[in-house]
Amino acid sequence: MVTLTHIGSVPSEVRNAFLFFSVLEFAVGILVNAFIFLVNFRDLVRRQPLSHCDLVLMSLSLTRLVLHGLLLLKAIQLTHFQRLRDPLSFSYQTIIILWMIVNQAGLWLATCLSLLYCSKIVRFSHAFLLHAANWISRKIPQMLLSVVVLSCVCTLLCLWDFFSGSHFSAVTRLLTNNSTELNLNIAKLSFFHSFLFCGLASIPSFLLFLVSSGVLVFSLGRHVRMMRAKTRGSRDPSLEAHTRALRSLVSFFCLYVLSLCAALFSMPLLTLWHSKAGVMVCVGIMAACPSGHAVILISGNAKLRRAVDTILLWAQSSLRVRVDHKTDPRMPGLC
Repeated sequence: MVTLTHIGSVPSEVRNAFLFFSVLEFAVGILVNAFIFLVNFRDLVRRQPLSHCDLVLMSLSLTRLVLHGLLLLKAIQLTHFQRLRDPLSFSYQTIIILWMIVNQAGLWLATCLSLLYCSKIVRFSHAFLLHAANWISRKIPQMLLSVVVLSCVCTLLCLWDFFSGSHFSAVTRLLTNNSTELNLNIAKLSFFHSFLFCGLASIPSFLLFLVSSGVLVFSLGRHVRMMRAKTRGSRDPSLEAHTRALRSLVSFFCLYVLSLCAALFSMPLLTLWHSKAGVMVCVGIMAACPSGHAVILISGNAKLRRAVDTILLWAQSSLRVRVDHKTDPRMPGLC
């Protein structure tokens, strides 16, 4: 007789706390990414010219909105629908594969942002590199369209691999007379193959991101050495542009690696060590990373900072009017 190892159950207090923080992370992520999207979409509706950086940020925020929705579904699946005998249920596998696909699209968009920063900030001396930088700065809309097409192709390939693996597992289940432990092992191997397939598809964009970010770091070091010979008290716009770009890219690199490690580590936690509490921690990390990067993007973008200041001033003036109206009831209403 085959005995199945159950997933370690967690107390209801821990489960409720995890669900509360998941909803909170979802709300923060939706708020900051919807803010980035709506600020740029408003200019698009008003037919105001959008910079290439604004186009990339708007596309990146859109993928983050989908990402947060998938992570909330994953949290609800963990707390309410995760069965003890089937830790890798079909619905849970589908959510993880979709998360990998959307995360891959976000990586390509971050790579476009890194290439854009390189073409705009770095001063190349070689003729070929200068021509390449000028070409990149002009072709950002076409690159975004290529990212959409490439993401669709990767989505189709990943989903085909995933569903064909699921079909193979179902056929094997029939041929092995419903041997439970063998079926679970086959399902795990099939899912890990699809997970690895999606992960390997991210390698080209990740390498391109590392190269372009490395060029920015090298350019910053060279610029700082040049500035040491000049006066230190003067304000240097080029140095500030380098710093803002690197803050955005380095934070994305750290948070992306952290979220990917959390996703990878959650697999053995769920299937080998059967620790649902550990998986909950990993899901919390995966949800916090895109929200944190969105906040850093807002702080480093002048247009988004102005929009935040406008909203804060409007909220402050509205609050002051309400306080004054409560203090003096004879004041006429606003309507």
